[in-house]
Amino acid sequence: MFREASTTFPVIGGVPLEVVWYGPSPAEATTLVFLHEGLGSAALWRDFPERLAEATGCAALVYSRSGYGQSGPVRLPRPTRYLHHEGLEVLPELLRVLGVGRHVLIGHSDGGSIALINAGGAPQAGLCGVITEAAHVFNESIIPPAIRQTVNLYEKGDLRGKLARYHRDVDMAFRGWSDTWLSEEFLHWNLEEYLPHIRVPLLAIQGEDDGYGTARQVEAIVSQVGGRAEALVLPNCAHTPHREAAEATFRAMREFIGRVT
Repeated sequence: MFREASTTFPVIGGVPLEVVWYGPSPAEATTLVFLHEGLGSAALWRDFPERLAEATGCAALVYSRSGYGQSGPVRLPRPTRYLHHEGLEVLPELLRVLGVGRHVLIGHSDGGSIALINAGGAPQAGLCGVITEAAHVFNESIIPPAIRQTVNLYEKGDLRGKLARYHRDVDMAFRGWSDTWLSEEFLHWNLEEYLPHIRVPLLAIQGEDDGYGTARQVEAIVSQVGGRAEALVLPNCAHTPHREAAEATFRAMREFIGRVT
């Protein structure tokens, strides 16, 4: 039976993380694990996880990483390998603590990168597929200018006010993302070493008009993973396929989940 959402705050690595559950328990069904973008949170996924879980008969686990949403704080500045830490240490511990068995990772932007790191570096028993949206596997020249433009919107526009509705400490969430991605050390950030070790089926989704990454990102993912991989490049879509091309993204995810679960 599909149940109402419930929110808990398990302590992972000493930090309480905001966790929202939709649908069955992990003992009853495959769990869709949603990993948010660099400025995202559990709430910013809106109703997409609940709808996808109901359409597939799966459970949905949606959580906010430390420093985001209503989760506990993080120390700034974040280290260059903070996404590696999330994929190799935090996510495995969270899945173990919550008793997640069979699962599919669904990651958007930074969350997609975390999904790839986890699947290639610390996959948990029961992983049966990975879906990425606008994931990055290396830094490239268009990214810093795009982030600097977002910083300008945050400092001089209305972006800070919009994000403040979703984060306990909006400056922590924003600066933890922007300052790290704009640091000199992050210019050489790369996670391609994990791709050949991903053995489960993978779906990589990207918008043709993504201002934060070129087609080189999805091409690198699909060509280098060790398992079966497919790409979906969406026209008239930028960095957030599940909102900007919602119907096509939902359908592709639902069909992929049906094949791997």
